[in-house]
Amino acid sequence: MNMSARLYSIFQPRISLVLLFGCIVLASLATAQQSPSSTRRIVSHTAPAYPSLARSMALAGLVKLEALVAPDGSVRAVDVKGGHPVLAQAATNTVRQWKWEPAPQASHELVEIRFSPPE
Repeated sequence: MNMSARLYSIFQPRISLVLLFGCIVLASLATAQQSPSSTRRIVSHTAPAYPSLARSMALAGLVKLEALVAPDGSVRAVDVKGGHPVLAQAATNTVRQWKWEPAPQASHELVEIRFSPPE
């Protein structure tokens, strides 16, 4: 077996894996571009209630959410992206009641809610 054939047999599986990985990354980027985040203005919102369990545990922190907002501005779904579960539930319940300005199509809105124990 000559040197070039030997090198090909060694690197061919690795090249295939790199190409496969590249295709997967490109496919995921294409999917992500189909649902861009928006920055629609919030027209109606309420402050979240600080949960009694969180108060007893002296919990504080930031909850990150992604809201799927319908063209009429109402919230269709809320997905928790980060935060303590007790605080995340309170934040989710609050954001479901919010209203955004109307738009031609549904959008994904990123929301951050900070909780701190009442004094």
